[in-house]
Amino acid sequence: MASTFRIPKARLSGVYGAVVKAVARRMIGDELPDNLFVYFHNKPVLRAVVSFEGKVSRWRALDPHLKSYAQLASAGVIGCSWCLDFGYFKAHDDGLDLAKVREVPRWRDSRVFTALERDVLAYAEAMSLTPPTVTDEMVAGLVDQLGAAAVVELTQMIALENMRSRFNSAAGLQSQGYSEVCELPLSQPADDVPSAS
Repeated sequence: MASTFRIPKARLSGVYGAVVKAVARRMIGDELPDNLFVYFHNKPVLRAVVSFEGKVSRWRALDPHLKSYAQLASAGVIGCSWCLDFGYFKAHDDGLDLAKVREVPRWRDSRVFTALERDVLAYAEAMSLTPPTVTDEMVAGLVDQLGAAAVVELTQMIALENMRSRFNSAAGLQSQGYSEVCELPLSQPADDVPSAS
């Protein structure tokens, strides 16, 4: 399914457009992400998002596998096919076990996740519901297992994925086929996510 671009697709023009395209192609490949064409309408917003994402990529308190699982779980709850697609692509590039990554939307029924990974997935899901359903016990258990610094990073990563997923979904962006590069079929958002009501 192609993106509907509720916000019209901008032309990546001028010197800044050429730089943006060159950087994106170096980082991702020839297929430019659809959200780039939306953000280009407001260059200060684009610059802020790119700057923040660059800083986020240098955070190291949290295990990168846990970070990926949490982001994919959050995108699944929100229903952002673009984010799931790109998340699988990033997981492939980061060397994650793709068979395990494929199970994230069905983590409750899957036997491939450790107890800690399941706690992280539950937390990501609870944070991504509206309203959030995070409990004191969830956070305390994660702090005990990971330490406070890693839980701060985990919490911010899930919040960031909520921002990404909600922006991309609201903008009408759909899967672009990034996951096909890693031969991982795009999973659909989980149907068994508990309701917040």
